[in-house]
Amino acid sequence: MTQSGVSSEAVGAPARTARALVLAAVFACAACGIVYELAMVALGSYLVGNSITQASIVLSVMVFAMGVGSLAAKPLRGHAVAAFAVVEGLLALLGGLSVLGLYAAFAWLDLYVPALVFVAFLVGALIGAEIPLLMTLLQRIRREDAGSAVADLFAADYVGGLIGGLAFPFLLLPAFGQIKGAILVGVVNAVAGIAVVLWLFRGQVRRGARVLLWAGMAVVIAVLGGTYVLSDGFETNARQALFRDPITLTRRTPYQEIVITRSVELSGRPDLRLFLNGDLQFSSVDEYRYHESLVHPAMAGGHGRVLILGGGDGLALREVLRYPDVRSVTLVELDPEMIVLARTYGDLVRLNGDSFSDPRVRVVNADAFKWLRAQPGAARSKTTTYDTVIVDMPDPDDVPTAKLYSVEFYGLARRVLAPGARLAVQAGSPFFAPKSFWCIEKSMRKAGLATTPYHVDVPSFGDWGYVLAAGPATPTGSARVAAPALRLSAAVPPLRFIDQSVLSASLVFGRDLRHRDVEASTLVKPHIIDYERQEWRDL
Repeated sequence: MTQSGVSSEAVGAPARTARALVLAAVFACAACGIVYELAMVALGSYLVGNSITQASIVLSVMVFAMGVGSLAAKPLRGHAVAAFAVVEGLLALLGGLSVLGLYAAFAWLDLYVPALVFVAFLVGALIGAEIPLLMTLLQRIRREDAGSAVADLFAADYVGGLIGGLAFPFLLLPAFGQIKGAILVGVVNAVAGIAVVLWLFRGQVRRGARVLLWAGMAVVIAVLGGTYVLSDGFETNARQALFRDPITLTRRTPYQEIVITRSVELSGRPDLRLFLNGDLQFSSVDEYRYHESLVHPAMAGGHGRVLILGGGDGLALREVLRYPDVRSVTLVELDPEMIVLARTYGDLVRLNGDSFSDPRVRVVNADAFKWLRAQPGAARSKTTTYDTVIVDMPDPDDVPTAKLYSVEFYGLARRVLAPGARLAVQAGSPFFAPKSFWCIEKSMRKAGLATTPYHVDVPSFGDWGYVLAAGPATPTGSARVAAPALRLSAAVPPLRFIDQSVLSASLVFGRDLRHRDVEASTLVKPHIIDYERQEWRDL
C-alpha cells in the first residue's frame, strides 16, 4: 500500500489501538511543549525578573512560530512518518537543552534576550510542525471527517497541555529543578514522539531510513542523558560566573532563588552576601547601616508590638529586639526556606544574633498583602494593631513585588497601625532610581499616610532611601496627621552608624534627586514597575 493509503494494514496494530497510541503521542508531545514554554518563562523570571515581560516574549514568539512551523510542514506530509520523527528529535533536543543554553547565554555571553527569542522561535516552529503531520498520520490509520479528526487531535493536545502545565510547577520544578526537569521532558518527548510513531508506521519507511531514525533517537537520548549527568557541575559553574565571591549556598524555592556568597578580605574581615533572584539583599560589611537606618527611626514612637513585613534574613528583627520593652514581634515572610536559613545557617545566624530564637518572635509564612488584608484593623480590634511597622521588601521589579509598593498595600498597612504608630519602608535608591523612590513616597501619601523621606549612604548599595510614615492619630483615622519627625527613641541602644546629626543630614536631597513629578503606583496601574525598569536599565 502507498503512503497515502487509508486502511489499518498501513500500520503495525489494529486501527483502534493505533489511533489510541497516536493520540497518546499527541498528549505527551503537548505536555512536553507546554513545559518548554513554562521553563523559559520561569528561567527569565528568576534571572532578570519582570515575569510579565518574560511570559509575553516567550508566548507571543512561540505562537507566531507555531503558525510558521505549521505552514512549513505542509510540503512534508508526503513523508509524514520520517518528517515527524525528525521534528520530534529536534524538538526533544532543543527543548530539553533550552534552559541550560539560555542560562549559559545569560551567565557568560550576556545575550539572554536574543537567545530567548531565537530558542522560543525554534521550539515554537517545531511544535507547530507537529499538528499537520499528526493529522496526516491519523488519517492514514482511518480516514474520517476532518472535523472529527481535528476534534480528537486537539482534545488530546489540550489535555496534554493541562497535565504538562500542572506537572511543571508541582512536580518537575520542585523535584528536579529547571535544567534537569527540561532534560527529562526532552527524553519523554523523544520516546513518545519518535518511538511510538516509528513502531506503528514502520512499514511506511524504508529500512535504511528507519535505521537512521532509530539511531538518531538513540543519539538524542544519549546526549540528553549525558547532559543530565553533567548538569549539576554546569549549573554550579554558570551560577558562580554571575557572582564575584565564592558561593557557599544555593536554594531554589517555589518563590525565588537564594544564593549566599562569602569572601574574606586581607584584613581578615569576612563578607557574607545574600542574593535573591540575583539581586543583592545585604553585605555583612555594611548591612548595619541599612538596618539601623530602616528600623530605629520607626522605633522612636511606641514599640510594644512590632510588625515586620519581609525581612526573612532576621537582620531588621535583630535591631528591633535590641529594645527590651518590645513585648512581641510578628514577622510575615513569604518564603519558609528563608526562615529556615535564618534559623540554621551558621554565618547568617551569627549575623542576625539568633534573633528567631527569641520567645517574643512569631513568624507567619504568608504573602504580606493577603495577610494584611485578612487583619481586622484598628477600627475593629486593638489586638491586631502595632506600634511600629517595618516594611523590608525586595525591590519592586515585577508584578508580585510591585503590589507590595502600591497605594492599596499601604492602605492595608495603615489599618493595622495603632494611634500614633510609625511605619518605615525601604524605598530603593533616590540616586539610581529617583522616580521609583518618589513614586513609593507618593503612593504612601495617597494611602493617607503622612511621610518623611530620608536617605543615607550604604556602600554596597550606594545612596539608599527610606520613607518614614505616621499612623492615624485616632482609631478611626479621621484626624489629620503631621509628618513624623526623624528622630531616635530616648531608649535607643548603642548604634554603629546613625545618630541625630546623621538623621538630620539624611533629610536633605540634592536638586538632582528631587523627582516629585511621578504617579502613585496602584494594583491596576503599577507605575513603579515602569520606573524601576527604565531607571535601572539606563545605568
